[in-house]
Amino acid sequence: MHIALFFWDVLPAPKYGGTQRMVVWLARGLAEAGHRVTLIAGRGSDVPEARLVPVAVTEARRPDFDIRPLLPPDLDMLLTYVPLRTPPEVAYLRVLPGNWKPGTTGAPNIIYLSRNHAERHRGTAFVYNGLDPKEFEYRRDKDDYDLFIGRLHSTKGYKWAIAGAKRLRRRLVLAGGWRPSLSRYVRYAGSVGGAKKARLIAGAGALWMPALWEEPFGITLIEALVSGTPVLGTRRGALPEIVPPEVGALGDTLDELVERRAALDAIAPEACRAWVERHFTHRVMAEGYLRMFRHYLSTGTLPEGKLLAS
Repeated sequence: MHIALFFWDVLPAPKYGGTQRMVVWLARGLAEAGHRVTLIAGRGSDVPEARLVPVAVTEARRPDFDIRPLLPPDLDMLLTYVPLRTPPEVAYLRVLPGNWKPGTTGAPNIIYLSRNHAERHRGTAFVYNGLDPKEFEYRRDKDDYDLFIGRLHSTKGYKWAIAGAKRLRRRLVLAGGWRPSLSRYVRYAGSVGGAKKARLIAGAGALWMPALWEEPFGITLIEALVSGTPVLGTRRGALPEIVPPEVGALGDTLDELVERRAALDAIAPEACRAWVERHFTHRVMAEGYLRMFRHYLSTGTLPEGKLLAS
């Protein structure tokens, strides 16, 4: 199958870039499955597994941008991560990386990132994200700190992580885009990527993910787990689908998270990594999208997503 992926930024992202990394890992997974991948992305993108059709980022973001002249003539499926103002003349599906307003109904050709994500937009088709484990460091022995990594936005719950660290008197490394007010228990690492990010995740005793919004997926969850690091989070959005008790703990309040932190020390790092290797690799993600593509090409509709087997 010849598949085109469209995202309007330069890939891969130099540091964090959640959706950007998903596009790169999906291209890799599709190529490893034997499919031909064309990547339509910002000029300067470098994804060896795909043939690049470059586009200026400013042009791709214009309201009147038309993707049709950039599409290969023998294309089977276009998967876009951003809205298309002008529909193409080939079969195309769209991934919704974030959330719309509550009650918004998505179009019938949209693929969501989890069952919770789909249900909140009155859909049923979803594919879980996946990563390439080779890009992460796995450690059984952990250092004396916990980690929060992600956008330092109130909905991400970083203030809960800081408050929890203070109450537990446990060191916390906070990695994100701007520096908040800290305490002696919290170290700010700034925006991190590459090997530095991999080392931080692998060395942490736990990843704090106290989301205060309906998280569509939460890529840092699987990045932590593949590194052997258990997760402490809220029961918001997709987290209950991704984090079973064998690899983490979830709660509804800060008190519950503080109370459950100690139990994470008994979770085996190998169980965390095995969970990702079974359910959340780039190859598993690619197979999920291929299932969607084949069903859509044969029926014109999307199938329901598949929940994880225990």
